[in-house]
Amino acid sequence: MKILIASFNLSITEILIIALLVFVVVLLFVTIVLFNAFKITLKAQNNPQPYHKYDAPLPLAYEDWLKQKKSKPNIWTKLLSLKPIEKEEELIIPHAYDGIHELNNPVPTWFNVLFYGSIIFGLGYFYYYHVGEYGPKQDQEYENEMVQAATDKKIFLAKSGEKYDESSVKLDQNLIVSGKQVFNTNCVACHGEKGQGTVGPNLTDEFWLHGGSIASIFKTIKYGVPAKGMVSWEKNLSAKNIAELSNYILSLNGTKPANAKAPQGDVYKEESAVDTIGNGNTTKQ
Repeated sequence: MKILIASFNLSITEILIIALLVFVVVLLFVTIVLFNAFKITLKAQNNPQPYHKYDAPLPLAYEDWLKQKKSKPNIWTKLLSLKPIEKEEELIIPHAYDGIHELNNPVPTWFNVLFYGSIIFGLGYFYYYHVGEYGPKQDQEYENEMVQAATDKKIFLAKSGEKYDESSVKLDQNLIVSGKQVFNTNCVACHGEKGQGTVGPNLTDEFWLHGGSIASIFKTIKYGVPAKGMVSWEKNLSAKNIAELSNYILSLNGTKPANAKAPQGDVYKEESAVDTIGNGNTTKQ
């Protein structure tokens, strides 16, 4: 009951009002039924009728029974374009095969309505979108939805407490200290205690496998590089944690720890690097 109340977000007062309305409706229904029963009883008392034994009617011939039936077709018969069995002879096609005749049954009304309706709809659609150009086409709708999605994303990031993603993350010295804690908790096993590299590459030199900008590092941590053993941390770390970790990794550059792993990848130079989010060079794993 509590789950049901929570799902509809109703207060106790609102629930009591709804229960009262339901009770009133049920009470009204019972009152009407009792009133009709009282009327029938009162009518029987005021006008008593003698008891008549039920006499079963004589059975009718099939032709007489058909004559008593309503000849006016109902809505269902009209929709299916059904003909009564007594008019079957009117539908017989003259030719026969081995004494078997075909019936020229008409196309159902509902099919004709759908068929011609779809033609009318198609003409209207063509005029509205391709001739008059009153509405956006599918490719335009896609572009509009992508623009709206980008706008919604910015609004979401502005409202959320963590305003970080691969397109907005920036260098921030204030995030380095907390980033070290994130690194020690999650990254030491593969990259070493000081970022010198063990299973994963050395994070302290100027060589990068997937680009060395803050945005590239953020993207690699977030989405990972599964082909090279770098898992995605998107579900394990918050956006702020990834931003902290990215800043801390950049702070390790040039520290030259002991037993550092041999360089891997290419030298990253900020002034000539092409390691943006969309074109391929992201960070060292």
